[in-house]
Amino acid sequence: MKHAITDRRQRQGERAGFVLVMVLVMTAIAMLVLGATMGRTATASKINARSNEYIVSGNAAEAAVEKVVARMGYDFQNFGLGAVKANLSTYQTAIPDEDSYWNGFVFSDGAGHNNQTYVGMLNSNYTGALPSQYPGLYTSLAPIYRIVSNVRLASGGVVAGTAQEDVLLAMVPLTQYAIFYNGLLEFSTCATMVVNGRVHANGSIYTGTSASLTFNGTVTTTGTISSPTWNGQGSWSDTGTYHGTPPYRTNVPSVSLSIGTTNVHAAIEQPPAGESPTSTQGQARFCNQAQTVLLVSNSTVTMKIQASLNFNVPGADPSPLYVTSNITPVDLSTNFPFLTTTNSFTDQRENKTVLTTQIDVGKYGAWIKTNSSVLAKFPAGAGTYPTILYVSDNRTTTSSQITGVRLTNGIAPPVNGGLGWSVATPDPLYILGNYNCTNASHLGTTNTTTAVPSALMSDALTILSGSWKDSQSTGSYTSRTASDTTVNAAILTGIVPSTGSSSSQFCGGVHNLPRLLEDWNSPSVRTLTLNTAIMNLFSSQIATHQFVNPGTYYDPPTRHFSYDLNFTDPAKQPPGVPCALVIVRLNWAVPPSNTLTYNVAP
Repeated sequence: MKHAITDRRQRQGERAGFVLVMVLVMTAIAMLVLGATMGRTATASKINARSNEYIVSGNAAEAAVEKVVARMGYDFQNFGLGAVKANLSTYQTAIPDEDSYWNGFVFSDGAGHNNQTYVGMLNSNYTGALPSQYPGLYTSLAPIYRIVSNVRLASGGVVAGTAQEDVLLAMVPLTQYAIFYNGLLEFSTCATMVVNGRVHANGSIYTGTSASLTFNGTVTTTGTISSPTWNGQGSWSDTGTYHGTPPYRTNVPSVSLSIGTTNVHAAIEQPPAGESPTSTQGQARFCNQAQTVLLVSNSTVTMKIQASLNFNVPGADPSPLYVTSNITPVDLSTNFPFLTTTNSFTDQRENKTVLTTQIDVGKYGAWIKTNSSVLAKFPAGAGTYPTILYVSDNRTTTSSQITGVRLTNGIAPPVNGGLGWSVATPDPLYILGNYNCTNASHLGTTNTTTAVPSALMSDALTILSGSWKDSQSTGSYTSRTASDTTVNAAILTGIVPSTGSSSSQFCGGVHNLPRLLEDWNSPSVRTLTLNTAIMNLFSSQIATHQFVNPGTYYDPPTRHFSYDLNFTDPAKQPPGVPCALVIVRLNWAVPPSNTLTYNVAP
């Protein structure tokens, strides 16, 4: 019996030991599970922390890039490409620093320089179409800049956030638009008109008319489109027929211009003494963009011949050539055989006598090919040409006079190796007879295949038919019977703006932007054919009399106004035409840290 009791106790002890071992094993397993769980929790916490660090740093990098884009865009759209190039060092030191929050980050340019943002040029002369959000528009010789920022937390961050953006500073010729107005655009009371290109106004658009008004391109305005009571006539319900894609957009941002959007008339004026031709304003002046500058005074005529060489504008040529002549007819016939300064006539809209600087375009084209001073700057066969003529008549006038420039024999403007020829003047400009149409069968048509790229840029523009006679300019307009006339050129000129809704306050509308002084309606209706792009960027400063409806100094022709499709070709832009300044965001990327050559895959 005693033996049995001992054996039972032994078995009980063994069972207790087994339980203890099991408890220890389970405890160990639990500790392992706990340790693993804690390890996983710590790892997840680190991952989350680093993810948050990456996101916050990336946001800071994006802020740095956007700060540079904003500053670059402001300079570009207000002061042009020259200002951007001049301010690159400023952009490179631009990082967010508006408040103490940004002290928590370390910014670098990805090339080892702290407190900087990388800004570098990828391409200096991009030429081609703009992205799909700008349908039908293209740019030539425009720069592309890359902006890159790398950011870490200042508190010992180990993860860098990055941001990269490529920006195109597009220069879009205004001839990409069939009609471009830097203010209110009025189709009010116009005759039947079909507009086959883009239309834009840095202002509202009025379309009220009883005629058919059709838009076959996109219409945009910074204001609204409406048909109010205007030109002394009632309100209209017709706002035109739109076939654009999209048909029209209102309240869009203002389009900035390469010659500025305020005081734009300064671009056609002579520069004041002491102004640098390479300054922002200096580069915008046509006088500095022109290779030949003709200045007429009371006693002399001077031709300044300047070449671009290695400068931004020909006006920066340090050694231009001068050809000077007395203003007498004999001297001019020898030195400037294309020029006459003795003609005068009455402009009945202005009710003033026009002292005329008259240029025979055909003779001028022959002169620039043979004159020794011109050839010294533009040698034959060198591939460079005097593509812009700037003319300023600075003769003294009385209160009943104005000076003006008139182009005659303009059927064949200088070809200049296919680059074409433009004329700019601060004076009113008059075109006498057919212009820029060497094929007689193309007169009165939209066929501009033989036309050279050409622009007429002036204070105001008046078209005189080939039947015009100065001797008849003072009598009744009915004695000035017009003949069919064709003008193929882009037009950049001023208007006398509408000041109210009455007929005596009307600007005449876009169809009257080219002024007329003849009877185009009797004994039969004559046709004015205009293949063009119309640009109104300023108010006239010399020809300032308000438009008067037909029956006082003119009767209207049948107008055939068409957008010249040559202007859709980058190679056929008229010399000197200003550009719209469009900042285009091309590519956005998150590159690897300290990388400046990362390109977005197409």
